[in-house]
Amino acid sequence: MNKIYAINHYSFIDRIVIKKRKEMCNIINRELFDKIFSDALDVGSTNDIENESSNFLIKNLKNIKIYKSISDQKICNNFFFKTLRKSITDNFSKYQIESMKSDLVISNATIEHVGNFNNQKKMIQNIILLTKKYFIITTPNRFHPIDFHTKLPFLHWFPKNIHRRILKILKLDFFSREENLNLLGKNELKNLLTVSGAKNYKIFDITFLGFKSNYIVIGKTN
Repeated sequence: MNKIYAINHYSFIDRIVIKKRKEMCNIINRELFDKIFSDALDVGSTNDIENESSNFLIKNLKNIKIYKSISDQKICNNFFFKTLRKSITDNFSKYQIESMKSDLVISNATIEHVGNFNNQKKMIQNIILLTKKYFIITTPNRFHPIDFHTKLPFLHWFPKNIHRRILKILKLDFFSREENLNLLGKNELKNLLTVSGAKNYKIFDITFLGFKSNYIVIGKTN
């Protein structure tokens, strides 16, 4: 009985994730409908090719001819033209910048998984550095009632140090570590964009259950 419930529960969650990512694609395609990109760079690709939600945005955006990827995982399928097994929070060489620089740089639900404030700042700076025309960053809203990583309600509203202690008590050690999960609210996201040097951008909202569940940043090179 419990096993059946768990399967149905996670299937329901995955359907929600796909639905929300379709909404994100609709917003992005609407905002960039008249733009043609010779290449696009996906930051934070996964080698999970079983789930429809994996690498969803980069696979469903329009007007892109060549795809590249930055990932700390080995990409197993043939979808990506070029991959770089390197963290987006590292320093890139001049060769790597020239090799990976793209018309569009997109990162879906990755910035909350790269660690502390400095790492998140470095990630945005690198995205801007690798962007020829536009960049897109999406992240879940820390202040939505449900955290879809842990599937738990409200606990992530506590101060981050208290939230992490509770997750540890609940044996959710992976998500209790800042390097694995560091959720952002809108003000935190705006602050990161400001200190990273982003100037020309808009933030769009995705809602679920009447609350803002995700943010989409669409920015242009300065």
